[in-house]
Amino acid sequence: MKIAIMGAMPEEIEPLLSRVENVRKSEYAANTYYEAQYKGKEVVIAYSKIGKVFAAITATILIEKFGCDRLLFSGVAGAIDPDLEIGDLIIADGLCQHDLDITAFGHPHGYVPEGEVCITSDVYLRDVAKKIAAQKGLPLKEGVIATGDQFVANHEKKSWIAEIFNAHALEMEGASVAVVCNALNIPFFILRAISDSADMDAGFDFDTFLESSAKVSADFILDMVEAIEH
Repeated sequence: MKIAIMGAMPEEIEPLLSRVENVRKSEYAANTYYEAQYKGKEVVIAYSKIGKVFAAITATILIEKFGCDRLLFSGVAGAIDPDLEIGDLIIADGLCQHDLDITAFGHPHGYVPEGEVCITSDVYLRDVAKKIAAQKGLPLKEGVIATGDQFVANHEKKSWIAEIFNAHALEMEGASVAVVCNALNIPFFILRAISDSADMDAGFDFDTFLESSAKVSADFILDMVEAIEH
């Protein structure tokens, strides 16, 4: 078993790198990959850079070049569900692309022929996450996460995405990772910490939040690595 761990930004993998052992760094396709061990298990850690294309490239390389057979992704997301607040953790049971649109040809939003509107994440990995959350006493929500190559700040657009896709949160990488893993039959898991909500405080310090949430997410993901049995 070799487990891939992805983030989109350097800040999201730095707490992971501080805790793993026997780190071997390599450069490939304009990115850096860290092969390491944690509690006797092999892991490969990388941040993709922001956006669907970079995330798809990184996920593919982790699977095809480094031979990873599980993929865990952690990062931040914006809430479109009013019940989600800053700092909440959400795991994706499904992922869709809100900016994929060929409705002019009679298809639903988020769909292309031979594709799926919503790709389901791995049930076993979600169950592992729920057990860890219960052990830690952490509230953990589950729902659809919508992905697009745009930072959505418009309330009307957020409401539209929530209605069309029954989505709970927004980000810029998850669905592309889902497409890659689904095509290559690799179990995957997406964890997000909520970084902004509908009634977000204008004084919110994103950099401070990113640092603190990255540590929480790293602890959670490494507990998952330890707990994964198959």
